[in-house]
Amino acid sequence: MMILMDSLSTHTDYGTVPLSAGDLDPDPIAQFARWLGEADAGGFAEPNAMVLGTIDDDGMPSSRTVLLRRVRAEGLEFFTNYDSRKGRALAGHPVATAVFPWYGQQRQVIVTGSVTRLDAESSDAYFASRPRDSQIASAASRQSQPIESRELLEQRIEELALAYPEGTAVPRPANWGGFLLSPIRIEFWKGRSSRVHDRFVYDRHAEGWGITRLQP
Repeated sequence: MMILMDSLSTHTDYGTVPLSAGDLDPDPIAQFARWLGEADAGGFAEPNAMVLGTIDDDGMPSSRTVLLRRVRAEGLEFFTNYDSRKGRALAGHPVATAVFPWYGQQRQVIVTGSVTRLDAESSDAYFASRPRDSQIASAASRQSQPIESRELLEQRIEELALAYPEGTAVPRPANWGGFLLSPIRIEFWKGRSSRVHDRFVYDRHAEGWGITRLQP
């Protein structure tokens, strides 16, 4: 067996700043919004980037990075092509997990729950708010499908740009829109020295949210 690379020996000491139950908001969505705001204020690139995990029709997991676009009391909103791999996965298995890796602040959040499509009005409103070039790119791309060359994709984009010149509204494609991830479980992780990390998980119950400390 040829070993191409051994495990990396890099070790980061995450320090001694603790996370205790008293630091947490009783509402995990409010706590998440607080940490997201602090990640944004910390100057991290794409603090709203999340690794979205779904289940394909064959039962295999798949993951990719998408951008969180809105946080509301009911959960987290993101947008995509419904015919993409993740869109098809969510149609067949409407559950997902989202990981937010803010390691520059020794923090991580994992959100798990059910996923539903947003209504057409919400998707229309968000699509209309996007830059025109992003609108055209979304309309041109058959996301997750094979293509012979980048030049062919760029040709489609040019054709749509001519079809919808500056000042003309680009209609939202029927197969593009939003999803809402409604959490049933949210875990907050804070890195500590010697890998003795602080972990707290919120679980949704009929009477509200419960909080439990987990071992690292």
